[in-house]
Amino acid sequence: MKPLMVSISGVRGVVGQSLTPEVLVNYASAFGLLCRGSKIVVGRDSRVSGQMARHAVLAGLQAAGCCVVDLGMCPTPTVQLAVEDLKASGGIVITASHNPQEWNALKFIGPSGLFLGPKQSARLWKLAGKSKKTYLPWDRLGTLSTDSEAIGRHIEKILALPDIDVPALRKRKFRVALDCVNGVGGLIAPGLLRKLGCRLTDINTEPTGRFAHGAEPLPENLGQLGQAVRKAKADIGFATDPDVDRLAVVDETGRPLGEEYTLTLAVQFVLKRRKGRVVINMSTTRAIEDLAREFGVPVVRTPVGEIHVARRMKRTRAIIGGEGNGGVILPQLHFGRDAPVGMALILQHLLDCGGAVRQMADALPRYVMIKRKMRVPREKMGVVERKLVAQFGDQKINRADGIRVDLPTSWVHVRRSNTEPIVRIYTEAPSKREALSLSRDVIGRVKAVLTPRASGSGRS
Repeated sequence: MKPLMVSISGVRGVVGQSLTPEVLVNYASAFGLLCRGSKIVVGRDSRVSGQMARHAVLAGLQAAGCCVVDLGMCPTPTVQLAVEDLKASGGIVITASHNPQEWNALKFIGPSGLFLGPKQSARLWKLAGKSKKTYLPWDRLGTLSTDSEAIGRHIEKILALPDIDVPALRKRKFRVALDCVNGVGGLIAPGLLRKLGCRLTDINTEPTGRFAHGAEPLPENLGQLGQAVRKAKADIGFATDPDVDRLAVVDETGRPLGEEYTLTLAVQFVLKRRKGRVVINMSTTRAIEDLAREFGVPVVRTPVGEIHVARRMKRTRAIIGGEGNGGVILPQLHFGRDAPVGMALILQHLLDCGGAVRQMADALPRYVMIKRKMRVPREKMGVVERKLVAQFGDQKINRADGIRVDLPTSWVHVRRSNTEPIVRIYTEAPSKREALSLSRDVIGRVKAVLTPRASGSGRS
């Protein structure tokens, strides 16, 4: 039985096991108390369990006296925007994002439209952990209203962005293939793309919540989209994850660019328009640093997690940022990862360049990233980190989130999971051979720490 996972990313679990109606009501009512019974926006993705979870969340919030605005099924970034638009005290998104279908989760949004930070999250967990719950009597229960216009407002805000030349895009009439994996992307992406004049071939856009393939927009899950691109002779293919905060791009031959290059293309486009700071997380490709150097602008790296990137962007007035998993954050719209705005930026970039997607991608700085994970007991993680710091002591080391070591032509990032007894090991280099070699070296170092007597490696 999978345990309930509680972290800065929210509360998630397997429905009917760790994520039950009682758990949902508990955390929703605790959030209502945290927000002092004020206006709260709620939205959900298309998961089959979403309707059950919605009823529990609405009940918990109303029992805490909140005035709830129900958006129904809609993307995570749409809920973030709605919190700002409606001047709400917060929001809850019912989504397990890219997790398998049996999972669901709650993500909590503050009044600024950003997810809760560490201090706010700690206060929420404390409220949820109280053994005795106090719910309001019948005459002080909160209210419930609906808002069916949030997705439309989201689309219109993207169309109004100064960098998006809607008439020119409509004149160009790009052929676009789209895969929304039966998530809520089907409720926003087709409408946006058609308003941008695109000739659309769409697959898996019915929001049934029964995912047609793996939910993450990774190359191994984009086979159907590649076929659709080739069959339709499309100029580009787009894929979203179930809650539409991550975007993947497929070129005109049906070949995925890799999730790291969604943000890289968006950064290149924005920096061509204007100069400014870029913020990315520790595990994002070095290609963005190369681009920033080319344009003469600074790059700031943060711990992994949207809230860390978004907060730093806001504080430093960055003009573009995000995470290498396909998460594009454009502050002109809002401080949240947003796949639809990523689509608009990349289509405009393609129009400006005048060539093909593969041409644009091949002109970018190229690296190969290897992602691995290892099971490490929690009590050993501190020892692993200290040993790695000692072994890489003569290199540039960043300890803001695990250990990131920058080498002359490559880098490695080793960080512990917030929810599992594992470490994630990311390496990147100009060639696959170099990236694999570095990955194997680091994995060997970690194994030597865990089993020093059996190692025989000579490392200490």
